[in-house]
Amino acid sequence: MKNHSMNIRVYYEDTDLGGVVYYANYLRFIERARSEWIREIGIDQIKMRDDEKIIFVVTKLKADYLVPASFDDVLTIASKIKVVSPVRAYFYQNIYRGEELLFKAEVCVACTSMSGRVKRLPEKIKILKT
Repeated sequence: MKNHSMNIRVYYEDTDLGGVVYYANYLRFIERARSEWIREIGIDQIKMRDDEKIIFVVTKLKADYLVPASFDDVLTIASKIKVVSPVRAYFYQNIYRGEELLFKAEVCVACTSMSGRVKRLPEKIKILKT
């Protein structure tokens, strides 16, 4: 599964005083999509943390807010991945309302020990590389 997509509906709690999605919630949406994708390829992050003592961490993020989303919109989060080293992967994530691109992000993710020492990515992530 080299690409992933999921839908999210915008709830009232996701919006700001102006009735549009609060900027930080886009980051929550793409985090949720990455977590679902990782779960779908068979990586149990709780088991990984408890048994292997490693976790995923975001090390870099670039985001472009293009068009606002509003209450009750159905958004699609489309994700793809590029593994660039044994310890680092870039997720490219776009949020659409229908065909309209609203938001795009490039997220660099690494694995670390619980104390912050860099570790290798799981093999299941490496096989997704594009």
